[in-house]
Amino acid sequence: MKQLSISALNHRFGYQRVLDNINLTVHAGEAVALVGPSGCGKTTLLNLAAGLLAPWEGRIDNGFSRPAMMFQQPRLLPWKRTLENIALGLKAQGIARPERTSRARQLALSMGLDEDDLDKFPGALSGGMQSRAALARAFAVQPDLLLLDEAFSALDIGLKSELYDLLARERAAHASAVLMITHDLMEAIRLADRILIMTGSPGAIVAEHRLETPVTERDESWVFAHTAEFIQWPDVRAAFALVARK
Repeated sequence: MKQLSISALNHRFGYQRVLDNINLTVHAGEAVALVGPSGCGKTTLLNLAAGLLAPWEGRIDNGFSRPAMMFQQPRLLPWKRTLENIALGLKAQGIARPERTSRARQLALSMGLDEDDLDKFPGALSGGMQSRAALARAFAVQPDLLLLDEAFSALDIGLKSELYDLLARERAAHASAVLMITHDLMEAIRLADRILIMTGSPGAIVAEHRLETPVTERDESWVFAHTAEFIQWPDVRAAFALVARK
């Protein structure tokens, strides 16, 4: 079975140790969220998992063959039209123009973009439409592993909810695994099968929590209730330096 496995990983920038003895596995089809405060090394860990950085010490084995990544900013190429941006991964795979254009268009339309949007350059799109295009670009290659770097953090709550539903739909369609980083507890509880709690200086995984309710059955009231419960757990309160009110 495909999986991403990280073992005894330590990383530093210069003399600063930023990650300490990281061990985690992401199995095919599951979503894992790394949750922790700003500066705890979440983005560094995701970049290591993506192969964008070489580890200082430890082992990373990625058995997935079609990874894709989505960042906090859409990072669409400004000199290419939206449809071309969505089809970039398909082009890199060597898929002929007619097929990649057709597949990119079909996926984009299913994500709420319209034909006019697809003909525009990214700068002419709203932030929400750019985020839809970025998600479509990620799923156009039918990824078996999707890496999310605070991908929804800058969006309003209504658009977040829409993109969460689109993400869940595409995950189910392609049985994609997801490794996501976030400081938003509600987002992790809405999207993840397992939540790993990180603390910083240096970054370390200090706890793991598994959510048994299927993602498709988690409505807003369920998410709110479980977030309220989750935030009372001692490891979460310690990671975010939360103190009880007097």
